Amino acid sequence: MVDITKKPPIYREATAYGKIKLKKETIDRILRGEVKKGDVLTVARIAAVQAVKDTPRLIPLCHPIPITGVEVKFNIGEEHVEVEVTVRSIGQTGVEMEALSGVTAALLNVWDMVKYLEKDEMGNYPTTGIENIRVLRKIKERERKGE
Repeated sequence: MVDITKKPPIYREATAYGKIKLKKETIDRILRGEVKKGDVLTVARIAAVQAVKDTPRLIPLCHPIPITGVEVKFNIGEEHVEVEVTVRSIGQTGVEMEALSGVTAALLNVWDMVKYLEKDEMGNYPTTGIENIRVLRKIKERERKGE
């Protein structure tokens, strides 16, 4: 691990994004609440928050840091679900990895819950895909305005 002992704790924030491509029929089922495993977006939101908190266990060289806030947003299109996760902390290191972990976990949980709707006759997923996982922005205290 990188030694952060001498770094002062400051406000930090990061927002990550990702998208899962799904069949239109799958999106319709999500919106109508007709997925066998339950409420897809609620489970994905909980998975995102849990992944944010578990990031140091998932990524061995990540520091455990105090998480002071997690926000999960969804945008549903005709053939995709987009996820944005914003993580806040007062800490000695950034929260990008936590935000990326949250997005990834949310998207994987969406896939898990709808996979029976996405499979073709051979059991493959020819149109399903997770894409564009990335950090949209990060903020350090000295860059924050208006608070």
